[in-house]
Amino acid sequence: MADQAVRTAAVAGARRAVRRRGRHRWPAVVPYFAFLALCFGLPAGTMAYNAFVVTGESGAAGYGLGNVRSSLSGAYATGLTGSVELSVVSALLATVAGALIAQAVVTSRRPALRRAVVAASGVFANFSGAPLAFAFIATLGTTGTLTKLLSLQSTGFSLYSFTGLVLAYLYFMIPLMVVTVLPALDGLRTQWQEAAASCGATRRQFWLHIGVPVLTPSLLGGAVLMFGTAFASQATAAVMTGSSVPLITLQISNALNGNVLVGQENLALAMSLDMVVIALLVMAVQIPLQRRSARWLG
Repeated sequence: MADQAVRTAAVAGARRAVRRRGRHRWPAVVPYFAFLALCFGLPAGTMAYNAFVVTGESGAAGYGLGNVRSSLSGAYATGLTGSVELSVVSALLATVAGALIAQAVVTSRRPALRRAVVAASGVFANFSGAPLAFAFIATLGTTGTLTKLLSLQSTGFSLYSFTGLVLAYLYFMIPLMVVTVLPALDGLRTQWQEAAASCGATRRQFWLHIGVPVLTPSLLGGAVLMFGTAFASQATAAVMTGSSVPLITLQISNALNGNVLVGQENLALAMSLDMVVIALLVMAVQIPLQRRSARWLG
């Protein structure tokens, strides 16, 4: 009984110590949560509030679902669908190409090649927006260098189209996928391949029954990340295509600037709310995939 009482007192003392340390440390995270509240919570709350503010014909403001319904119908629904299609196509192509390049780098026996690819991928993954658009226009635009050299206009190719946007997005998404999937490929232990080979498994059987199932969460997580990256991109498409390709990011920009109709700011916020909902769905898929991947490769 005495030993039991001593152990109980020791456990209680340890718990009190943990609680005291927790109380002393929580002020350290106050700046972080203050930053989140100011830079994320306040804009998100303002957007969600004003998205449901509707101005009637008399000019009186009220609350309703008019902006949300308008954002999901007509030309705005076309823009949302166009953004989703562009993001899906770009994400799939970037995932496949990035995974193949990363696998080639991992299996390479030249450390210098790996360092060069990783460094270049880090640079190219951050080269997007207006500078990327101008670089593509100078290279593959109507009077671009490669357009004239290869007579691309005779083939029907146009940079200012859906295909041109996919090509431009892949420029920074493939390097991003390489950087994202490299740690997962490094996590495939050599011992697994040796064990499979010692059991008589071929290289194809190893990848079919071990490699691909283990890497699937990481690849899917990378694909979801690519989708989110393409879905949120705006500057590259704005400079390259203007409004010729319907995208929700461009429609939001036009509504906020009053390029089409004046007084559509709340409609733009409703479209932004649609994007936030899709982004939350993407995060809801990506987070479990990341946890599953970390459990296998950690």
